[in-house]
Amino acid sequence: MSSDYSADIRKYTAQVDAKAVDAIVKFCGIALKGADSKWVSISDDAEVQRVVNGFCAKKLGLDASTAEAAIRAVGEKMKADRTKHRVTVYYLVAEHTGTLGKLA
Repeated sequence: MSSDYSADIRKYTAQVDAKAVDAIVKFCGIALKGADSKWVSISDDAEVQRVVNGFCAKKLGLDASTAEAAIRAVGEKMKADRTKHRVTVYYLVAEHTGTLGKLA
């Protein structure tokens, strides 16, 4: 399951922790099945706040300003990609903030 997500993540980082990817997939659950909910719109402030208050706060324990800055940085890193997969964004946010270890 994580191999499809890992391939997308590898476009942005050399090392991919499969356990962390699996933990993100488990956290997202049914949201990954939805046509719109499997993507993150970083240009939508309400969507960014959902990620800050959901994944970043609950799973990574990040404060709002750190989380938002990390999401914006990931958005910049992924700006050439029109669609930003939720698992990839979450993984890159955790990597950016040094909190990947909280996932595995």
